[in-house]
Amino acid sequence: MATGLVQTNMTFYLATIVMSVGFHYFETINSSLTLQWIDKEKTAKFLGNVIATRSAASIIAFSLVWLLFQQFHMEYLWIYMIGGGISVAIVAFCWQHFSFFPEKVSQTKKIILRKRYWLYYALQFMSGARRQIFVVFAGFLMVEKFEFTVAEISLLLLANAAINVVIAPKIGKLIHRFGERKALIFEYVGLTFIFAGYALVESSYVAVFLYIADHLFFSIYIALKTYFQKIADPADIASSAGVSFTINHIAAVFIPVVFGFIWLYSPSLVFFAGAGIALASLLLALNMPAKPSAGNEVLLGRFS
Repeated sequence: MATGLVQTNMTFYLATIVMSVGFHYFETINSSLTLQWIDKEKTAKFLGNVIATRSAASIIAFSLVWLLFQQFHMEYLWIYMIGGGISVAIVAFCWQHFSFFPEKVSQTKKIILRKRYWLYYALQFMSGARRQIFVVFAGFLMVEKFEFTVAEISLLLLANAAINVVIAPKIGKLIHRFGERKALIFEYVGLTFIFAGYALVESSYVAVFLYIADHLFFSIYIALKTYFQKIADPADIASSAGVSFTINHIAAVFIPVVFGFIWLYSPSLVFFAGAGIALASLLLALNMPAKPSAGNEVLLGRFS
């Protein structure tokens, strides 16, 4: 029995590692190819539509899992097999029916860090820290303080996905219209109030509003991608996609641990710290030009 349990745990850990590698590989490649292939004037709108499509796919996937698990009492193994099989079938279909896109600019084949991209790197790090606070501690708040059940959290996630189907394309259009600087300033001002709200909230209804609003602000992350597309050497996009994704995930290494200890002392302090991160991000965003471009990456601290 003990041997079987160890084998089950090892299989689970191995599957988790493989899924994590696959997810991070996909996200990096997806970001890189989008910024390479899509015209700068269309990227914000395109990414808004992509987020909406992903959200719609999430609703379908959540519904399918619920149907198979709750109604047909199917085991996890078969649910994963069905999900994986559908994914492979979609990939095979796309491979056969979509043409290959030509490489417009030969990409740098080594990892690079450029001084003139420093604001982008800094905002990526802050974005990663903000994401960890939402993913880890906003969920803790809903469960520990307001005693939300698994079903209620699932409904919240479904609501977020449904709202994104409608809102994300509009956010993409607004970013295209008003520019990255204004979009990011709006995001960080809003996040400051949201995190402060988390720290002070006593009503479950207000907490739900904050949770949904917090999730919606993730779509404005589009502005960070389009900012980089405008300032980057086209040959740097593939390499920088990996570098930026790594910088974004640095916060995932220590934020949950450090803030976890703070949480044990005072959950409110975690969210006040999140508000501080949002304010620091706001100060960085204020250093972004209204019309960023190569050679015009920042207002202060420009490097050649």
